[in-house]
Amino acid sequence: MTFINYVAREINCKLVYYGPGLGGKTTNLQHIYQITNPENKGKMISLATETERTLFFDFLPIDLGQIRGFSMRFHLYTVPGQVFYDASRKLILKGVDGVVFVADSQEERLDANLESLSNLNLNLKEQGFDLNKIPYVLQLNKRDLPNALPAERLKKLLLVKGEPVYEAVAPKGVGVLETLKAAARQVLVELRKSA
Repeated sequence: MTFINYVAREINCKLVYYGPGLGGKTTNLQHIYQITNPENKGKMISLATETERTLFFDFLPIDLGQIRGFSMRFHLYTVPGQVFYDASRKLILKGVDGVVFVADSQEERLDANLESLSNLNLNLKEQGFDLNKIPYVLQLNKRDLPNALPAERLKKLLLVKGEPVYEAVAPKGVGVLETLKAAARQVLVELRKSA
């Protein structure tokens, strides 16, 4: 649910990074935060627990230029990876404009990826969204690990609708910006359709 502030001439969009616990969602946002010009970003908020780095969300407002005289501002969130925090996941998805699914490429994390993807679909439906229609990008993270499944196998199992797919190594920044740009581009295309 894009929010347009006509007084400030600002369009605010919400991107949510979704996926299994410790798959790299927070690492994606940390990398984006580190390389973004201080003038173009807000404060990053991260809440940690004993078992996972993000309990509720990371929130990173980032300015990505202008469209028709309006500043584009993306608010980036991550959901907690553990299904235990499903109520928080639902809350964070409220008003979402686009989703990045961060899959953990490790073979032993395949079931967690599938469970998280199924949970995303269910939670989007409860919010009135259709995963097949919402701007959506799949990121295959941890591609540098020796136990990473082949990308083609992961795509076969995790691809939803022919969405853009990026291979990533989030701590090194590989594939991180490409993923963000693809998601932002899709959100902007949807905005133009409704304008």
